Amino acid sequence: MNLIDLDGIFDETLALYLERNAGKLTEKQLEEKIPKLYEQFGNTYLKRIGCTPVQYYAAMSDATLAKTLAEHVHTATAVPDFLCRELEKRDCTSVLLPFLAEEEELATYAVNLIGADVAAFPAYLDILADPDRSSDLKDSACEMLRENADAAKERAIALYTSGTERTYTPEVLSRCKDKDERIYEILMQEYAAHADNIPLFAGYFAAYGDTRALPLLLDLIDRTDINYIDFQELKYAVEALGGEYTKPRDFSDDPYYKEMQEASKVPTDLFDPIPKN
Repeated sequence: MNLIDLDGIFDETLALYLERNAGKLTEKQLEEKIPKLYEQFGNTYLKRIGCTPVQYYAAMSDATLAKTLAEHVHTATAVPDFLCRELEKRDCTSVLLPFLAEEEELATYAVNLIGADVAAFPAYLDILADPDRSSDLKDSACEMLRENADAAKERAIALYTSGTERTYTPEVLSRCKDKDERIYEILMQEYAAHADNIPLFAGYFAAYGDTRALPLLLDLIDRTDINYIDFQELKYAVEALGGEYTKPRDFSDDPYYKEMQEASKVPTDLFDPIPKN
């Protein structure tokens, strides 16, 4: 099939629209108008394809949609939103799964379109374990695994305990709802290995929800050498586990505290009356 660059056609149409309306719309109005024009374009009959862009993709089979997506990526032709939306409307996991082993861009499209379908979890875990895969792609795969972490638990534990992958698997395991002693031990190992990275392990404990971590967190939050950011992370984790910390703390000399206060400060003259001439 001949690849149709529908986004290219839209760009041509948009250029004509901008030319006709030059000087009539502000920059903000244009920003608001373009998405509306794109939606309108999707339901506009195009002689070149004999139907509207939405109808064009709706008429394709699952396999053809997947093939078209791959051709767009391989030829560096913009992927139309209408194509992605049609794939998202269907259960196309089976035709998209092979793309998870492909180049980064196509694999990323596949992850985002498949979502948290457990059928893709083995491939997602393979991505996490592959040292040649990008951190961006791994982040996307990890995000999907987190949504149904229990379905990935056994393989994630195996990858961690074997030492194959220890960057993303603790994040996935901390989202498991079914409590497992092996997971708690892994999270404690993460604390021992990254004791100086309080936001990291505090986040794990808060997400996992095992109250046995409370004494450790309360000891840490009471330390006088922690900074304001670490204090906030620990306080959140303590409260997430049902505890509380009410001891007054003074962070007025903490550089992070000062920076956050400065960033949130309302200009003193914002509500001052306009001086009269």
